Amino acid sequence: MKYEQMYSNKVVSIAGALEHIKSNDEVVCALVGCEPVTLLSKLHKIKDRVENVSVVSAMMNGEYEFFLNPEMKGHFMLNSWFYSKGPRKAHPLGTVSYVPMQLHQFSSRRMDYRQPNVFLGCASPMDKHGYMSLSLCTVMEKDFIEAADIVILEVNPNLPRTYGDTHVHISQVDYIVETNREILTSNPPAINEKDMRIGEYAADLIEDGSTVQLGFGNIPGAIAYSLRDKKDLGLHSEMFTDSVLDLYETGAINNSRKTIFKNKFIADVALGTKRLYDFLDENMAVEFHRGSKVNDPAIIARNYKMVSINSALEVDLTGQCCAESIGPRLFSGTGGHKEFIIGAQKSPGGKSIIAFYSTARDDTVSKIVPWLESGTVVTTSRVDVDYIITEYGVASLRGRSIKERVRELVNIAHPNFRDYLKSESNRKMIW
Repeated sequence: MKYEQMYSNKVVSIAGALEHIKSNDEVVCALVGCEPVTLLSKLHKIKDRVENVSVVSAMMNGEYEFFLNPEMKGHFMLNSWFYSKGPRKAHPLGTVSYVPMQLHQFSSRRMDYRQPNVFLGCASPMDKHGYMSLSLCTVMEKDFIEAADIVILEVNPNLPRTYGDTHVHISQVDYIVETNREILTSNPPAINEKDMRIGEYAADLIEDGSTVQLGFGNIPGAIAYSLRDKKDLGLHSEMFTDSVLDLYETGAINNSRKTIFKNKFIADVALGTKRLYDFLDENMAVEFHRGSKVNDPAIIARNYKMVSINSALEVDLTGQCCAESIGPRLFSGTGGHKEFIIGAQKSPGGKSIIAFYSTARDDTVSKIVPWLESGTVVTTSRVDVDYIITEYGVASLRGRSIKERVRELVNIAHPNFRDYLKSESNRKMIW
């Protein structure tokens, strides 16, 4: 059968696609720019005929009725391994639960527990050979497509066609829902003076020829801006953003000195503007691979001078780092935070950087604390942290004793909290 006919035979309506979800199913969804918005926005409509449906996702951008409406409890449970605004809002309703997991292990660990019944995702249009591209996200999509009983894809001509481990053949797909909706975009956040100070401190630690991990946000954006005069940088990162494109256009990133994936940008997610997506479209210099590969510390460590750049919500005076909860209340998730830190530390000449503001809530709360509150999640242990940066400077923790760490961290805390931190370190014998 010709591929065009195979494709045509698999096109169904939204309702026709959703009728294949049954009670007690495990439904896994693609992430970020490939979130199946068209299908998820109608998922609540099958409520009256299903119970106990597990919907597995992360970083969900849409705020959908299937988990935000209290009446959905018992019908759907969103099992998210990275909270965003919607899941945080819905958590008290009992319609959302968190799945603790490192990104590179998510697919295998989840499938050790449950096999997927249905996969919902997105793809670019089919080419003449019968292949579609998974486009902007390959974190775990291929893993679950290969394992699911039923694969349903939204095909959208607005999605760029990307290379790497992104291609799915029409023979692997059971049903297709065609859509022309606008895809998720995100403008680079505004960068302020505080961000720029942090960016400049970080740039001083990053040598020419380094391979970097850069995320999305104002601080990563400021760090990227501060790297514009560097030479021969490479990218091996979860996220590909407009900041990376800016560095490419200035000549700072060319991937020429990478020791693996030489001359290639490597990522598993892209998020940004249409300008970014146009750059990614059919660009053979960019490869998207599975999170089990991109985020594997053993693979990350093979990059010479690998530098991981991550953020945190809170750090204690011994160097314990929390990046996912505020006290016991979950805010985000583990993601790839620890994986890149460990990979960078094992890299020849590598280093890990944690960069964040010294305070929150208009300078009324210090993010450097004597100890973590009971229930706070330790994302990265104190033995795995190299450098911590705030707008007040750089704390070097590698090889330091606790007493020496206290001194380093107090020096980069907000001045309003330094005496308190010193006093508490003495009172609690943090040395």
